Amino acid sequence: MRDGRIDFTFADNLIEKYTPDAAAHTSHGAEAHADHTDYFVQKMGETGIFSESHWPSPDLVFNHFPGFGIIDFHGMHLPLIFVSLMTLILILSSVTMVLAVEAGQRADKDAVSKWMLWTIIGGFMFLGCQAWEWTQFIGAGSRMYSNPYGPPTFAALFFGVTGFHGFHVFSGVVLNIIIYVNNLMGTYEKRGHYEMVEKVGLYWHFVDLVWVFVFTFFYLI
Repeated sequence: MRDGRIDFTFADNLIEKYTPDAAAHTSHGAEAHADHTDYFVQKMGETGIFSESHWPSPDLVFNHFPGFGIIDFHGMHLPLIFVSLMTLILILSSVTMVLAVEAGQRADKDAVSKWMLWTIIGGFMFLGCQAWEWTQFIGAGSRMYSNPYGPPTFAALFFGVTGFHGFHVFSGVVLNIIIYVNNLMGTYEKRGHYEMVEKVGLYWHFVDLVWVFVFTFFYLI
């Protein structure tokens, strides 16, 4: 506590300590994730998990929108509208993060705060959307061990994968809040650089990249 204000720099220092070369680690992590994803898809194909008898059609599972139920436009069924909105929100939050990093490179403290705040809002919106989707899924009778849309494998993988990703989104939002508060307190202005904004930005982009894989294999296939 300094001058009646909470000091968040300790968390900032922890982030910096354990991410000495964030770009290298993030690049390596992205490559490793891509390799694991390819292996996962290959094995799922070999075992027939993605066949119609094991994997329900996403059009039948993810077809609701808050306040509207199942969306029909002039008699045409429009599934996946809600999850597409979720994806758009997360992509836009990556755009605002890019703008925050760019503002940091210009040492524009006010712009960093503005774009970090929008990134945080985007993260919370995505988590809120995911919470609503889980509520709908559970309300329909889905559990880790049961699935009204077909074999329980789908529900178990859905909760496991989206839950794991959601945890990382939540962690990213917490990190973004720490960076936002530190920036408001002038921490990076005093240091003379905004390197921490870039480091946390790399993590946020990685989280968004992972969602692209999740969106593809759970909602589109």
